[in-house]
Amino acid sequence: MSAYGRHMEREYSAQSLSNEGSERASSYAMETGFYMSSFATTIFIGALITVGLLLIALLIALTVMLQSCENRSHGIVETHNPSFDYNHCQILSLHMELNGEADRFPSMCRVVALQYIKEGQYVRDLNSTMSMIQNYFSGITSAHDGLDVVLIDIDDIRSSNPRHINLPLPQYDQYGCSDCVEEAKHLKHRFILRLYMELNASGWPLILLSRKPEADRNSFIEDLISAGFRAWSTLIMRSEDELHMESRDYFSKRRDAMQREGFRIIASISSHMDALRGPFSGERIFKLPNPIYHNFSTSNCGRTCRRRRYHIG
Repeated sequence: MSAYGRHMEREYSAQSLSNEGSERASSYAMETGFYMSSFATTIFIGALITVGLLLIALLIALTVMLQSCENRSHGIVETHNPSFDYNHCQILSLHMELNGEADRFPSMCRVVALQYIKEGQYVRDLNSTMSMIQNYFSGITSAHDGLDVVLIDIDDIRSSNPRHINLPLPQYDQYGCSDCVEEAKHLKHRFILRLYMELNASGWPLILLSRKPEADRNSFIEDLISAGFRAWSTLIMRSEDELHMESRDYFSKRRDAMQREGFRIIASISSHMDALRGPFSGERIFKLPNPIYHNFSTSNCGRTCRRRRYHIG
């Protein structure tokens, strides 16, 4: 082979080796670039998943916070539902009165009962009851024989009498709630007095029933007169033989005696169940609202109980 031929062969071989090396380098570079892209993609996907989870957690936290704010704005707190407390205590109060267990009023319900007075619901219930009684008596008239009578449980007015309202109430004063309790007494007194005067003016014979003993008749009559009650038909009080009777049995016995004497009981009115249960209670029974304020001794009312002025009727 000539010198020129050998030179060309060496150049061709060198060029082939150079091309082969370039291809290998290019292949290595391509393989290396593909491997880095996969790793970066894995990291990127992982980061996306982490960010997504964080966003979901943040969304859940915001939802819970918004729901909590909404509940607070509506006066509903998950751990303390006033509506549930009121309904629960109302049911308890009703059943305890039916079973003569009012002294077992739970502490939680004493606070609810104070709220019932100070927020004005008590006076609204009094007005509603007043309207119901007025509507009933506006549609009937009393017979002229004097035997149609209305029974009124009059014991509620004794504690409302001005001679008795200044008694010390340390169990209420320590919570700032004595004004609330006294306000409830005044409201009931005004309600009963107004109802009494309207029925009396309409010509209805009024029979007043009391759980007090006959021995207290004179002082009790003085209390009635000083409280504004006059011209009743009969005042019935416990005889000595009746002092140990259950109140409901005492009232039933007295109504039975009236029935046998020919009286027609048109209606019985009281804020206590014992005066309304049993036979011969009348053609209509009217239960006055009762916040059971005599069981508030351990309530926690604080400064929120303040005397308000209410309008009855």
